[in-house]
Amino acid sequence: MSELEKQVKQLADDVGMAMKRLDIDAAEKELAKLKEQASAADFWSDNLAAQANVKQQSKLETKIQPWIELQKELDEIAELAAMDDAKLEKELKEKLSGLVKRFAELKGLLKFNGPYDDHDAIISIHAGAGGTDAQDWAQMLLRMYLRFAESHKFKTKMIDESAGEEAGIKSATFEVSGDFIYGQLKGEHGVHRLVRLSPFNADHLRQTSFAKVEIMPLVERPEEVELDEKDLKIDVYRSGGHGGQSVNTTDSAVRITHIPTGITVAIQNERSQLQNKETAMTVLRSRLAQLQLEQHRDHLSELKGPNQSAEWGNQIRSYVLHPYKQVKDLRTGHETSDPDKVLNGQLDEFIAAYLEHTLAN
Repeated sequence: MSELEKQVKQLADDVGMAMKRLDIDAAEKELAKLKEQASAADFWSDNLAAQANVKQQSKLETKIQPWIELQKELDEIAELAAMDDAKLEKELKEKLSGLVKRFAELKGLLKFNGPYDDHDAIISIHAGAGGTDAQDWAQMLLRMYLRFAESHKFKTKMIDESAGEEAGIKSATFEVSGDFIYGQLKGEHGVHRLVRLSPFNADHLRQTSFAKVEIMPLVERPEEVELDEKDLKIDVYRSGGHGGQSVNTTDSAVRITHIPTGITVAIQNERSQLQNKETAMTVLRSRLAQLQLEQHRDHLSELKGPNQSAEWGNQIRSYVLHPYKQVKDLRTGHETSDPDKVLNGQLDEFIAAYLEHTLAN
């Protein structure tokens, strides 16, 4: 076997291992199943289900295609290299060098081999201890994530937002759509701490505020997290706040409680009760999927309710604006002395550090 053949074989082995880790075979089977469903005559009779199918096909193709193409080109080079033709050697080496570079780029996807890493995400932000300062801090975090999404051309959709009494927000929930969004943002899940001179007290004293950020995989397909109807308590009530007269006079708001865990989701943004119920079910499935990941349970029946005190103790990052400037991730040790940049949505360094940290551990 020539040196070129050995190099091609080594790269082919590395590519094969990477594809196995990413479970490309399972993704191909799922894609074939979705395409078969899409070929049915009544496919578009359920518009929402059809859209979810098409969206999932696109995601799977984005995941699969680069690897299949790389493998195919490697097979072609291997076949030509086996001919041991000196005239072809230079051209084949150049092609192999190009494939090595492509593989190096694709290897970044190995960071996203979790069960939901290729999903979109639902982000919920909740003001914690600190009164008005905490509500203002929650709004600062909301702006930070929206700026991050905007800078990467990710799509966002607000699901629910509750304004604070004086300033900021009590909570906000929104979707982020793009490639491997949950995989990129899952490390943001936890408690974020802010230290600054408070703009909300007369003495302008230093204030510490907390806000909780929940990052959940967007689970739109019911079969991914199957819910038993008997485990759900569904309440319908009158919407309040913005939305116009028709919203305020219609019992369109929906609250769904998952009885075994006590998780409650309330949605009132949409005019239609049916739309609010569908959105609430999506958010509930997403919360339960995240809880399964946290508690390492195979079945929903094994889940315990979220432990609020433990979550609030799970501080992941500190943002200090006074007496010095620093943002530090307490898990990875990554830090910067430019909090303004971070709060303006430039999170890539912290995301990369977290992904490297999880791979190393």
